[in-house]
Amino acid sequence: MAGEWVFIGGGNMGRALLGGLIADGTPPQRLAAAEPDAGRRESLAREFGMTTSAQGADLVAGASVVLLAVKPQVLRSVAQDLAGHFGPTLPLIISIVAGVTEADIAAWLGGDFPVVRCMPNTPALVRQGISALHANPRVSDTQREQAEHILRAVGAVLWVDDEALLDAVTAVSGSGPAYFFAVMEAMEKAGVALGLSAKVARELTLQTALGSAVLATQSGTDPTTLRVQVTSPGGTTQAALEVLQQGGLGELFGRALTAARDRAVGLAQQAQA
Repeated sequence: MAGEWVFIGGGNMGRALLGGLIADGTPPQRLAAAEPDAGRRESLAREFGMTTSAQGADLVAGASVVLLAVKPQVLRSVAQDLAGHFGPTLPLIISIVAGVTEADIAAWLGGDFPVVRCMPNTPALVRQGISALHANPRVSDTQREQAEHILRAVGAVLWVDDEALLDAVTAVSGSGPAYFFAVMEAMEKAGVALGLSAKVARELTLQTALGSAVLATQSGTDPTTLRVQVTSPGGTTQAALEVLQQGGLGELFGRALTAARDRAVGLAQQAQA
């Protein structure tokens, strides 16, 4: 058997998960990856010492877990290519592909598979991500634990009860890093406009973002209370926040996340077409 856990796709997120699992002590012999790009495939084999192939069909027979980490627009063809190559016991299918439903994945694979869909985010690349998971009814308790173990290799894990909520998860955390990067970018530019050097403005911005996230995470205090605590009446922070509030910051984020959620729904509909 090529590997108990087979990854279909060796791009950034698949590579992050593989690296996290190996760093956590998973033997490379337990893993295998299918990646059509020769350069990526050779890099995976060289760096992780694992079995690789250009074709997923070469690896999935006898696998207990198959993780799908490909682009949404190619998942249908990839899944259909895998159909018929599994062993007598259907593996757990874990999909990190945005917008494609559990029912479609199982249908394209050609069986009544146990499927866990999850939405990780790019901080997984530094093992600081968060992933929301949903399981279809065929997923056993043991398989839920397997899915958690794999995704915890790159960050925190939580479950949602309704698969449709993964579209909202995509809007909040899947796309979320880009929102914070955009705020950092704006703060850096504003700092430079106020006379700071680009280097100083960036260092101040990034460390402030990091420290604020750590404080919010470790204190257990909600963001509203933390905001109030740092906002002295009539002070500099209040002056800045009033400008943001007058600009409709809350409403703007509401519209932005709704647009992201709606786009996730649209992508799912395109995949079904």
